[in-house]
Amino acid sequence: MIVVTGATGKVGHELVRLLSEAGEQVTGLSRQPAPLPEGVRHSPADLAEPASLKAAFDGADALFLLVAGEEPQAILDMAKAGGIRRVVLLSSQGAGTRPQAYRHAAAFEDAVRGSGLDWTILRPGGFTSNAFAWAEQIRADRTAAAPFGDVGLPTIDPADIAEVAAVILREAGHAGRTYELTGPELVTPRERAAVIGEVLGAPVRFVEQTREEARTQMLQFMPEPIADGTLAILGEPTAAEQKVSPDVRRILGRAPRTFADWATQNIAAFR
Repeated sequence: MIVVTGATGKVGHELVRLLSEAGEQVTGLSRQPAPLPEGVRHSPADLAEPASLKAAFDGADALFLLVAGEEPQAILDMAKAGGIRRVVLLSSQGAGTRPQAYRHAAAFEDAVRGSGLDWTILRPGGFTSNAFAWAEQIRADRTAAAPFGDVGLPTIDPADIAEVAAVILREAGHAGRTYELTGPELVTPRERAAVIGEVLGAPVRFVEQTREEARTQMLQFMPEPIADGTLAILGEPTAAEQKVSPDVRRILGRAPRTFADWATQNIAAFR
């Protein structure tokens, strides 16, 4: 049995589908119920309340874990007590490149490494799906606003993260590894807006925000240290943050999907 936390999220939902179609027994864990593939058990639980995880973990042998809640050691202790012996942690690139800003993710990584479980850590960079934040604006007036319009980053499709996680959860040989997950190329916000316009068949005008405008917007849905860390990556990325990693290709045997691939798959959201 494989337990997938965040089973209704961008990565988790796709991971549940992939594992289920591969014939694995899967328990999808989330705070609220949501449609899951036939045969997948849903367990209502909250990573912020480790005691609520007991029913989901009992009898399982592998765990896909999000960085959520404040007690990673308690979560992992509960996993071990339930019989789980293998954990795949979805962390963040920032845990490696900016651990002070991404202390939460770094703390989960430390706990996983010291857990005594077979562990694998996934460190994705920015998600291509962050472009969904533009959907309402593009539908309304064909504009997209973002800071640092000409700074490129190798954003990754969450579907690729899910596919990598599915392979690692089902195959041996990945214990003790940390994988950096990126897309295949650097793409700027201005270029992403143009790609969406091309797929739509209608130009999308890019509007460059100031750093402070973007920060004010981010603080509506993320803590201040994460907002500041994210802005630092978006505006002044390090060489490591702009590096295209070979890890997706190594694990999947193919190149990661491009931003154009993602836009084509999800264009209905922008019409």
